[in-house]
Amino acid sequence: MAEYLFSEEQQDLRSAVRQFCADRFDEATVRRLMDSDTGHDPALWARLGGELGVLGLAVPEDRGGAGGGIVDQAIVAEEFGAALVPGPVLGTVGLAIPALVAAGGEELLPALVAGERTGALAVPADALTATDPTVTADGHRLTGEVAQVVDGAADVLLVPARTPDGLALYATDGGERTPLSTLDRTRRQARVRFDATPARLLATGADAGRAVTAALHVGGALLAAEQVGGAQRMLDLTVAYAGTRLQFGRPIGSFQAVKHRCADMFVLVEHARSAAQHAAWALQDGSDDADLAVGIAQATCSEAYQRVTSDAVQLHGGIGFTWEHPAHLYLKRAVSDAALLGGAAAHRERIAARVLDTARATGSPAVASG
Repeated sequence: MAEYLFSEEQQDLRSAVRQFCADRFDEATVRRLMDSDTGHDPALWARLGGELGVLGLAVPEDRGGAGGGIVDQAIVAEEFGAALVPGPVLGTVGLAIPALVAAGGEELLPALVAGERTGALAVPADALTATDPTVTADGHRLTGEVAQVVDGAADVLLVPARTPDGLALYATDGGERTPLSTLDRTRRQARVRFDATPARLLATGADAGRAVTAALHVGGALLAAEQVGGAQRMLDLTVAYAGTRLQFGRPIGSFQAVKHRCADMFVLVEHARSAAQHAAWALQDGSDDADLAVGIAQATCSEAYQRVTSDAVQLHGGIGFTWEHPAHLYLKRAVSDAALLGGAAAHRERIAARVLDTARATGSPAVASG
């Protein structure tokens, strides 16, 4: 049986990020920021990049990062998910930075890694690929619209666009950004429209395709880690509540039905954690088919997070349905996350196609074996 073992440095990283989130992203702060105009605190964001240095853990040192790996970044993502850290985490850390690392955007990386600016990848929120973009490029000007972009109000947008020669990747500070009303207020989305908007070319052809694919892979793996963190937090809250809430003179956790439901939640969380960690390892060291590993992680973690948060609301009884309790914040995040970067159903269809097509062509199926 394979085991995922973290180094002492990685365990220290987890502890440091968890403590920072406990101090700076408590529930009251999350509620305040999710109702603010920007959805995040730029000063706190800068501290994440400058003081903690956790926005660019997987960026090479010669490009201003920490020189770590996707596993390190996934540890941070898990803790961010547990704390419901509001702000452009997925857009900047999960999508924009990996795309720039792959495309060679050295001029833009330092400010994103330091937390001085935010970024996003202008693809549909439910995108699995960006092989058929809705934006076209004429020279260094972009025209078109992307209806729903995660963290679309970010400072820098990386835009896959169609050109006469094929796919290209551009960077721009412009474009008309229209905020969207979303279920999860801790993660903003926007409609982005370009009308001959000036942009800078980053990559073309196969290089652009690799950059976008790398971003979607890393974004999917980090989103899965976030989902694990949120699911674990809701499991912890539910178990603690079941041990203190009295019914008929005894804790509700002593009732067999509640025990079984909590045990099912635990199994879901552990299953999701294994899938998410496997995806991060596969991306970091190339030990497995990245597309398959990330697809499995997304399909598993999206479903697990939704089921765990739904059960948590039920097991908390009446208080779990109130605005004052944090359960609804995690449930909204879980439902919204399940629709991002493909969603569980889309990933399962893709996994099935890859496995079955490979089996027909080679006589044996593709498997995520590590």
